[in-house]
Amino acid sequence: MKSDRLLSILLLLQTRGRVPAAELAERLEVSARTIYRDIDSLSAAGVPVYAERGRHGGIALLPGFRTDVTGLTADESRALFVLAAQSAHSALGLEKALSSALRKVMAALPAPHRPAAELTSRRILVDPDRWLAGTRRGDAVPRPVDLDVLHTAVFADRRLRIRYRHSGESEQRTYTVDPYGLVAKAGTWYLVADRRGRPQLFRADRVAAATVTDAPVRRRDGVELADAWDVLRREVERRPEGVRVRARVRRGRLDMFTRISGASLARVLPDAGADADAHGAGDGAGAGAWAPDPYPALYPFGALGVGGDRSVQR
Repeated sequence: MKSDRLLSILLLLQTRGRVPAAELAERLEVSARTIYRDIDSLSAAGVPVYAERGRHGGIALLPGFRTDVTGLTADESRALFVLAAQSAHSALGLEKALSSALRKVMAALPAPHRPAAELTSRRILVDPDRWLAGTRRGDAVPRPVDLDVLHTAVFADRRLRIRYRHSGESEQRTYTVDPYGLVAKAGTWYLVADRRGRPQLFRADRVAAATVTDAPVRRRDGVELADAWDVLRREVERRPEGVRVRARVRRGRLDMFTRISGASLARVLPDAGADADAHGAGDGAGAGAWAPDPYPALYPFGALGVGGDRSVQR
């Protein structure tokens, strides 16, 4: 929209000072002629903007014209620019909106705080995705997560009808649920919803189809997304009865193995001799690692990054 573009031009000029028309056109994905027409519109609206021709020319605002976000401290300004990896915003269709919002905030920050905020955005990155999140050998490739319908249902406060495939099942089931919201946990999106008055967790990448109904949502009184999520998270993290596992891990992978599975390891045994690593080559004998009883899950150790050379005893 033109109004958004005019505001973006204004904020870019406040942040950068003098900016060539060609650069503005590239940043805003329009032609230079459109930029000059926008400058005329800003000038007609009373904004003191002018253009200078020549090699070092460009478009600029008269000195002193700006708006400040008052009350922000230096630490508050830096906190706004600790960037998370944009996968979550991309999944919600908000990647461009995030960039635009940060540009507007940067332009409106008090001048003394602007350099530190910009440096923070370049030096600090938070990546919420878990390690080794790729598809494991033998797994089906999941379809891309499309959150549009789930997002709409959450904000429209309407009941949602979904076709869902549970883990370990090939058949899909149909449910009508009352959504509380969406949660991104370790790189995976979940729909938190009530089904028949009880909270339930649905992985977004297992939702085969979703339809927003005309019926209003029927959430339990006084229960918010954070409350429902806390109950479900504790249920997931409650350790079930499991199995005791003894694994032989190549020495070169032992450090990674203990870091990833550290909370489940009872103890690391000393080298068991040359026969401890039946497939070992290049990094010497293997080392043993005991997992406690119960172990929360039994799955291929290749998923833990210990490589193709492993042996597991139950």
